[in-house]
Amino acid sequence: MALAAPVDDAVADLQRDWEVIRYQTAAAEREKRFEALAAKAHKVSESFPGRSEPLVWEGIIVSSYAGEKGGLGALGLVKQAKALYEAAIQIDGNALEGSAYNSLGVLYYKVPGWPMAFGDKAKASELLQKALSINPKGIDPNFFYGEYLIETRQAEKAAAYLERALQAPPRPGRQVADTGRREEARQLLDKIKEK
Repeated sequence: MALAAPVDDAVADLQRDWEVIRYQTAAAEREKRFEALAAKAHKVSESFPGRSEPLVWEGIIVSSYAGEKGGLGALGLVKQAKALYEAAIQIDGNALEGSAYNSLGVLYYKVPGWPMAFGDKAKASELLQKALSINPKGIDPNFFYGEYLIETRQAEKAAAYLERALQAPPRPGRQVADTGRREEARQLLDKIKEK
């Protein structure tokens, strides 16, 4: 069996740290922990120039930090995450099963539109569908497209994608994230059923 490349190990460490903060850390501690992890992720990106995987994970961590920070203070972080995803796509948009398209799509539907930020529901849809075309059975592209459909008042279409997220094959070494994401999908499905 071949040894994993150093970049793969570094990215796996970032993934594991992110999962622990996102799903197993008290809400009051998450902002500071994501801030520290973003600095670590930046060092990983700098250590592996020309690789898209660290850029994707730096973007995910920076956007998670922005989500915890909230408000106007988060806008600079969101723009930074956007630039990281775009750089990753320039190098290899298919890396990590199209995660950069998926994560960039999420930003486009979660952030405000012009003049405050760059939010754009049509662009979000295009990017999320691109991610789905690369990884049609994946938990994240199905979950986030389902969430997008709910956010854009298309709940009747969302259930099928959320069900697919629940049925998605487990990702090796990503049990914490898979369990957390499935729980989020169940919560959104319950919300749809309540309406």
